[in-house]
Amino acid sequence: MKNKWFKGIFPVVILAIGFGGMTAIKASGEEDEEKKPVDTRPTVKIETAIAEDYQVRITSYGEVKPLESTMVSAQISGEVLSWHPNFVPGGLVLRGDTLFTIELVTYEAAFLQAEADLSLAKANLIEEQARAEVAEREAKGSKVSDLYLRKPQMLSAQASVKSAQARLKIAQRDLDNGVIKAPYDALVVSRDLGVGQYVNKGAQVGELYNIESAEVSFPIAGFDREFLPSDITQQVATISTKGYNPINREGKVVRDLGIIDQSTRMSQLIVRIEDPYSLKSSLPPLKFGHYVEVGFAGKTLNNVYRLPQELVNNRIIWLLDDEQQMQPQRVEILREEGAYFLISEGLQNQDTLVTTLPEYPQKGMKVKVAKPQEDLVVNKSL
Repeated sequence: MKNKWFKGIFPVVILAIGFGGMTAIKASGEEDEEKKPVDTRPTVKIETAIAEDYQVRITSYGEVKPLESTMVSAQISGEVLSWHPNFVPGGLVLRGDTLFTIELVTYEAAFLQAEADLSLAKANLIEEQARAEVAEREAKGSKVSDLYLRKPQMLSAQASVKSAQARLKIAQRDLDNGVIKAPYDALVVSRDLGVGQYVNKGAQVGELYNIESAEVSFPIAGFDREFLPSDITQQVATISTKGYNPINREGKVVRDLGIIDQSTRMSQLIVRIEDPYSLKSSLPPLKFGHYVEVGFAGKTLNNVYRLPQELVNNRIIWLLDDEQQMQPQRVEILREEGAYFLISEGLQNQDTLVTTLPEYPQKGMKVKVAKPQEDLVVNKSL
């Protein structure tokens, strides 16, 4: 009897337990859903904008050229006796080095003749001075003519002395010009003479480039011109080359050419580099013809924001308000510098910038900030 009763009640108990378990599981799932709601807000990163002063950097490009070049000419005629071993294309010569010499026998003879003529003229002058003194004593205060006092003869003798002195100077100059010296530290570009060659007066026999100083002429575009410092002269500039072994040198802006090109609307500035071939230093030489980048400090801009260009789209940036909502903001771009924009208007100190935008950003969109951390500061300095 008991077994029949147990068999009858057992299925009911099993059903009750199963129903109760399902109810408990369902209740637990609903409770979990209520405790952990799904957050569908997109995740963004933020940075804090802070305005600071920023010094503009002006950059341009140009070619290194010599400050001056000289065509070497023979100033007297004659046979070439010798020339400097470095007086060859590519050679370097120092200021005062003898480039070549010309045979001087004829000019030495002319110098001796000029010296003799000067001595003779001086002797004639002394003789005339003595005769004039005798004539003046004989006159004893009497009224006599200038001819009697030998004044014309004195003037003639004095003129002869000056003429002889002039011829002597010319002869000395011709002697000096027989030894041609380098006018400055120079790079020899060309040479057109040899030992035994006869050169005529005025014949061009070589070309030199001054390596004591070099210059780079570089253009300044209109959008850069307004950011130039008020006084550009003596502004320190960096001159650098590109490539595997870049060269970095220092120079100074020395002048503005003062003309704006009619076609390009660009002006030209000149920067000077001292000792470009490093004859007096251990710096790397900066050879003529190098194409270089020139950079120097421009104006200092006050209260600007330096933002990466990817944050600005059609002059619009996105800010995060106090309610964690995105808001578009139009800004004024003052200048582009590399991968950054300098913003002058549209931002306020401590504005929160959204630096990683959702796929489809919208005004008023609620977002959440990824991994709260100390705000990064966006400013104008590197």
